[in-house]
Amino acid sequence: MYCKKKTFLFLLLLVVALIALSGCLNQKTTPEQMYEVMEKVVLEETTFENQQSPLVQAEKKEKLLYDQIISLGMKEHEQIVKLADEALLLVEDRKTLMASETASIEKSEVQFEKLLPYIEKLEEPSLKKEAKKLYEVMIKRYRLHEDLNLAYLQAIQFDKELYQLFKRNDLSMDELENQINQINEIYEKIYDINKQFNVNTEKYNDLKLVFYQKAGFKIENK
Repeated sequence: MYCKKKTFLFLLLLVVALIALSGCLNQKTTPEQMYEVMEKVVLEETTFENQQSPLVQAEKKEKLLYDQIISLGMKEHEQIVKLADEALLLVEDRKTLMASETASIEKSEVQFEKLLPYIEKLEEPSLKKEAKKLYEVMIKRYRLHEDLNLAYLQAIQFDKELYQLFKRNDLSMDELENQINQINEIYEKIYDINKQFNVNTEKYNDLKLVFYQKAGFKIENK
């Protein structure tokens, strides 16, 4: 009996050791864990990507309505009011689309910040240096989108005020010019921020590819 118990105990310990060894063999490396995080970041920004086309389309439709309003004389006020109301609906659509875009970017950032502990665990200096660079660029990108969102919401408010002005019978040229100047200024700011945002997006994608290559992943340039 004693010998049988001893054999069973030996087999049990062997099984436990094999399970433990299997767990070690299946354990992902730090770069592999980082890869998973960064690819989840891409998935979190799917909504952001999907909002781009509808947002551009809404802006184009609104611009057409604006051009029609400008081309009409004040004697056609009833038609101007109708077009202004249509434009206001598009402004609200743009606001909704921008909110979805921003929510997507915020989820992306929450996911991306999970990367930092893995970066600190990296032992190879050159790999760690690349990882820190891409982290800094992406965080800057998130801050730029915050600025972009705030500026865009301000632009939306100015646009709403403009279409409300168009609906008034007593609209003066000074009021109209002042409002249009405000709108032009904010959209110039949006253009500049968006340009920086796109530059940092491109820079991050390039740095991510370099990191993947240095980490030994066979990744095609996306």
